[in-house]
Parts: sequence; structure tokens; C-alpha cells
Amino acid sequence: MAAAAAPGFEHMGLDGRLLRAVAELGWAAPTAIQAEAIPLALEGRDILARARTGSGKTGAYGLPLLQHLLRVKAAPSAVPQAVRALVLVPSKELGQQVVRSLRQLATFCARDVRVADLCAHADLAAQRPVLMEKPDVVVGTPGRVLAHVGARSLSLQHSLELLVLDEADLLLNFGCGQDIRALLCHLPKIYQALLLSATFSPDVEALKELVLHNPVTLCPPEPRLPGPPQLRQFGVRCGTEEEKFLLLCALLKLGVLRGRALLFVGTTHRCYRLKLFLEQFGVSACALNSELPARSRCHIITQFNRGVYDYIVATDEEAPAAPPERPPRKKQRKGTAPSKDKDKGKGKDKDSEYGVARGIDFQNVAVVINFDVPPTVESYIHRVGRTARADNPGTALTFALPEEEEGMARIEDTLAGENGESMLQPYKFRMEEIEGLRYRCRDAMRSVTKQAVKEARLREIKDELLNSEKLKAYFEDNPRDLHVLRHDKPLHPAIIKPHLRNVPDYLVPPSLRGIAKPNPKKRRRVLNASAKRHRGVTSRGSGNPLQSFKYARHRAKRPTAPPS
Repeated sequence: MAAAAAPGFEHMGLDGRLLRAVAELGWAAPTAIQAEAIPLALEGRDILARARTGSGKTGAYGLPLLQHLLRVKAAPSAVPQAVRALVLVPSKELGQQVVRSLRQLATFCARDVRVADLCAHADLAAQRPVLMEKPDVVVGTPGRVLAHVGARSLSLQHSLELLVLDEADLLLNFGCGQDIRALLCHLPKIYQALLLSATFSPDVEALKELVLHNPVTLCPPEPRLPGPPQLRQFGVRCGTEEEKFLLLCALLKLGVLRGRALLFVGTTHRCYRLKLFLEQFGVSACALNSELPARSRCHIITQFNRGVYDYIVATDEEAPAAPPERPPRKKQRKGTAPSKDKDKGKGKDKDSEYGVARGIDFQNVAVVINFDVPPTVESYIHRVGRTARADNPGTALTFALPEEEEGMARIEDTLAGENGESMLQPYKFRMEEIEGLRYRCRDAMRSVTKQAVKEARLREIKDELLNSEKLKAYFEDNPRDLHVLRHDKPLHPAIIKPHLRNVPDYLVPPSLRGIAKPNPKKRRRVLNASAKRHRGVTSRGSGNPLQSFKYARHRAKRPTAPPS
């Protein structure tokens, strides 16, 4: 009843230009969090809001933020250009997404409101010219914003009027608490603050005391995940690691799962291993993990949203709640090599501002596959929250080994319905029907060795070096190094076996022969060739078969050598 009486966007007192942008985005009615938060934010109240992933939190603070700026710009007396709004996000990928959303909402008032993205480039010097123009809104991670404040390229002390902390619980999980506290010392005494989070933890409550003043707490009555009609959740018990790979191969190659999918794994090593495994069967996928630079990660997400890739193998490694204290580094003498103790036992340095399972808006995700059981219930919710967004349907599959049963049971107990029934239904799949694929699966797993995974990770690093803007000048001065890097061949790459790409019809289970599409591209080529033959089109592209026959007879009669 309350939901029916909730006012629409046109009754919230928003600027006409914002209403036009909302209509362009196809937002017919505000979501639960938007209906509650927007009117209060327009009144200038501080807000602490909890809403699940995909519930429209960005619009809940984006619209009042832009409305406030337009109101200031429309004042009779001229106001100086200054940074009046700051949005803090936990990861660079989420920052890019927030910037896109704000710019979409400001489509029809782009001349009056400028949004600066501090997540797009790696260098402070590259962002300084953007900040010198004093944009109205700045979006960035706490560490990057604090670095600019310390470098005096960004001043907030006398101009900031609105502060937003998006995904506040993740900000703290990523170890940004100290940066936020340090940043508060550079803010004015009076400003409006909005704190939005998917969960309320003791750390979020402590942050609320630091940032908010007499806030309104909003907790819309909504489930943590969409209900069964919209989101179908299944649990798959696998006896061995091989069964995990076998089942995934069958689901993707036989076309049982349709649409684009996100596959989550626990570690970066498994990320590349699964990617190489899928490539053995001709399934192209890209890896997304914390070892990749921010620009490359954002590029991968953009390519996925555009439909270039159908599958992403991702990790959702979270940073520790507080970064470990590092001992003071000893000054090195010029010409001496740095100590190797720092990286001893570690891989490539990981980006602490990396985040995939939370906040990032992967578009049109039909399926989320937890290839490894998530470490926590919250991680499960945020992984699965990548699908079934808005009113779109979605499916979530979680593969569990016997040693992962404890984590699986914890997820099922936490997400149980009011009647105690588990939200994760058993996935009914007859493993005996795909036994014919087992030897192919073993063949592919043998090809993906530890050395092949290492070579794949090195190849990613080499590609980043070749595409690096910073190294362009170096390679111009040292062309031999560029030549060596380009012609460096992997010693032990994963060997792609062509026979694994296509699944013979006799291996397709009888129950799936009516719906399975094991080789859609091959079948499409066969159909195209059959259609051409039916229309009388030959391989030489001629539409007249008599002309083709005449041409062939002429070639047969032509002498092989000129007459003497």
C-alpha cells in the first residue's frame, strides 16, 4: 500500500532537465530506497541508508546531489566555481561507474554541472589540470582524494557542501578507514553527508558517528536478494574437483545455460586456470583480477557490457580491514639493488582498490556461477547480486566440494526463508549422461599445467608493458628492448587441442538433443553453405551455375603450356 502511494519522480520537485534524463534512462518509477531517500536529501538532511546491491542507490544520492548544484547555480547572485560535492567510492571500477551514472543524469545540464573522475588515470600530475578547473563534483577513492589534498591540487576546506560515501561497508573492508578519518580534517565544519551501505556493521556505525550529524536512518523493507520468481538459486554438490570442471564444460558447451555469465573463483591462480580450461573448448573468456591495472579492468568491463565477451572469470578478493603496518624502509645507496624481502612469498602486487563482486554494474548478466564457494555470506550476496538486477530474471549456481560444505551450509542457513526452507535448490543434473565428456575434460585439464598458468599471467604482464603509455618514451629510446619484448615467445604455453572445440552429436545426452547447441558456429556455416547451394550460389560467388560450369570446362581445355 505504501509502495503504491509513493510519489513519482515528477512529484519530488526535481529540475525538468533531470526529469528528462530520468525518462531517457527508462526509470518509470523510483525504487524503494529512491522514494525514501530523495525527498529527505532534498531537504538537506543527513542520511544513513541500507539497501541491497542493484536497488538504485546511485540514483538515490545522484539526483538530490545534482538538484542541489543546479539550485546553487540558479541563485540570483553569482557564485564562484568550486568543488561542492565529493563522492567517495571503495574501488576504481565503481568510481568509473558512478561517474558514468552522474553524467547520464546530467545529460541535459552538462554545461552547468561538471563531474571529475579521479579514478581514470594513475598519475596525480595527469589529473591536476582537471582539478584546476574546479569541477562541481569529484568522484574518487579516499586514498586518491587525500593524495590530491596533500598535493594541494584539491581544496575542500571552504567549498564542500555535500559528501557521499557509497558502499560504506566496503570502504572500511578495503582499509580506507584511516584515509577517511584523515580526509575529514580537510573538510568544512558544516556540510550535508549521505552514507549508503549494503550492510550495517559496527564499523559502519562508528563511521556514522564521525561523518553524520543527526541522521535519518533508512532501511527499506526489501529482501537482501530478489525472490525466486526473479532469481533462481541452485546448489550443486560435486564429489571431486574434476566434476566441477566437467559440469561447467557441459553447461556451457551444450548450451544449457544461455546468455552472458560471470564465473567467480577464489584466487588469481584459479582465475587463469579456469580461463585456459575454457579456451581449450573454444569458449573465449577474459580474466578479471586485482593484478591487472585499473585501466585494463575498466576496459574489460566495458567490453563485456558491449557484448564483446560472453564470459568473465573473476576474483573478488577483499583487502584486509586494516593495512598491515610496514617497517620503515632503509635508505638504499645509489646503485644497490632493492631488498627482495618485501615480495618474498608473494606474487605480483595486487591493487588494494580492486573490487568486482560489489558495486560494479555488469549489464545483462543472465547467470552467476560460483565455481568456488564464497568465503562469507556477504560475499555470496554481492556475487549473486550481479544478476537479476532491476526487473530482469537471473540464475545463480554454486559448486561445492565436500570440504566446502560448511561454507555452503552457512549460506543456506542465513538465506533461509521464513518457513526455514533453503533458497538454494538442488540442481538436478544427471552426471551419468555427460560421462562421455569426461575424457575430454581430463584432456583439457592436463593441458592446463601450472607452468601454462604462469605463462598466461606473464603474457598479461607483457601485454600491459606493450600498451603502457608511460613506457612509450622508453621504447622509443630503446627499440631493441621493444623488439625483444614483442618477439618473446612463451616456453610452456597451454596447448590448444582442436578436437576439443566441437562436441560430436553422439556425445550429446539424449535428453538434451532437442535443445543443446554444442557447435552453433559450425552449424551456422553448414546452414549457410546449404542455403547457397539451394540458391545456386557456388564457392566462387557466382549466382549462375551454368556460368560456373562453363568456366570450369574452359579451364579444363586450356593448354598447360603455350604452343610452340
